[in-house]
Amino acid sequence: MAHIWLRAEQRDNEKRVGLTPEGAKSLIARGIHVTVEDSPTRVIPLEHYVQAGCDVADFASWPSAPSDAVIFGLKELPEDGTPLTHKHILFGHAYKGQASGRILLERFRAGGGTLFDLESLVDETGRRVAAFGYWAGYAGAAVSVMAWISQQTGDICGPVSAYENKDALLADLNARLADVGDARPNSIVIGAKGRVGSGASDLLAALGCDVTPWDIEETAHGGPFPEILAHDIFVNSIFAREGTPVFVPHDALTAQRQLSVIGDVACDPDSAFNPIPIYDRATTWSAPVLRVAQTPVLDVMAIDNLPSLLPLESSEDYAAQLLPTLQTVGDLSGPVWTRALAEFNKHINVL
Repeated sequence: MAHIWLRAEQRDNEKRVGLTPEGAKSLIARGIHVTVEDSPTRVIPLEHYVQAGCDVADFASWPSAPSDAVIFGLKELPEDGTPLTHKHILFGHAYKGQASGRILLERFRAGGGTLFDLESLVDETGRRVAAFGYWAGYAGAAVSVMAWISQQTGDICGPVSAYENKDALLADLNARLADVGDARPNSIVIGAKGRVGSGASDLLAALGCDVTPWDIEETAHGGPFPEILAHDIFVNSIFAREGTPVFVPHDALTAQRQLSVIGDVACDPDSAFNPIPIYDRATTWSAPVLRVAQTPVLDVMAIDNLPSLLPLESSEDYAAQLLPTLQTVGDLSGPVWTRALAEFNKHINVL
C-alpha cells in the first residue's frame, strides 16, 4: 500500500499545507495510507484530518517514518546535515546552482533517498502540475505596496504577518493608502501573463494602481530596460533560468529613476541566473525589504514564502491542483513522477 506522510512545516511563519482533509479522504478512498504529523502552526486543524481517516504522528517525526513512506511537505527540511533515506516531495530549490541546493542533494546521495521536487512535477509541456504562483504574486505585490507606503512617510517597511483572507489584506492596504493621501504607485509587472504575474496584477488593480503588464514579447530583446526605472514599483514574476535577461543591473542604483520598490516574487538571489543582481539574500517577515540605495531610495522585497501571508486560500488552491498527481503516488512510474526523477538523477549524478 502506498503511504504518504504529511510532515509538519518547521520553518518560521509557515502555515501552509499541500494536502487538505478532503484531499486526504480521497487518497484514503484509493487505498493510500495517509499519516499527518501534529503541527502547532498548520492553517488547517489536525482534527479535520483525523475526521478524514488519517493516522496521526508526532511533530517532526518523519525521520523515523517507515522506509516506504513518501514524505510530503512544502518548504525546506531542517539543515542538520543528516542523510536523507526516504522519498521526499518538497520544494528543494536545488537545480539552479544554489549553494543550499547542492548541500541538500548531497544529503540525498548520502542516504540513498530521492527528491521529487515540486518544481519538477510537470506535464508533457513542461508546465508545473501545481503552483502557488498566483498567491505568491498577489502577496508579493501587497508587500511591495506596503514598502512604497512606508517610503512616503520616510520609513522602511516594518514586519508583516499572515492575514485571515484576501479581503482582510485588501482592507488593511486601503487603510494604509488612505493615510498617505490619494496617490497610488504606478507599477510594472514582468511575467504578467503567468500565474505569478496575474496575481500581482490583480492585487494592484484592486487597489486602483496603474499596471504596465509585460511578458516575453517586451523582454525578448534582452535589455536594457529603462522603462522599468520609470515606474514606482517593479514586480518580477519571472523565475530565474539560463537565458533570463538582467532587468535591473547594478548601474540602476545610481541612475536617474522613479523606481523605488522592487518586489522580486521569484526570489532567487543566489542563483547564477538572478535577473536582479543588485541584492544577494532573501528578505524576511520581520524585515521585509532590503534597502539597496539611499538617494533616491530603492528597496527590494524578496520574501521566499509569500503565499503564507494568505495561508488558507493558497493552501486550498495548491492542494486542489496537486491532488490528481498525489492520487497516482502508488505508481511512481507514471510520467509526472518519472520526469521529476530524471531531473533529480541528472543533478545528483554531477555532484
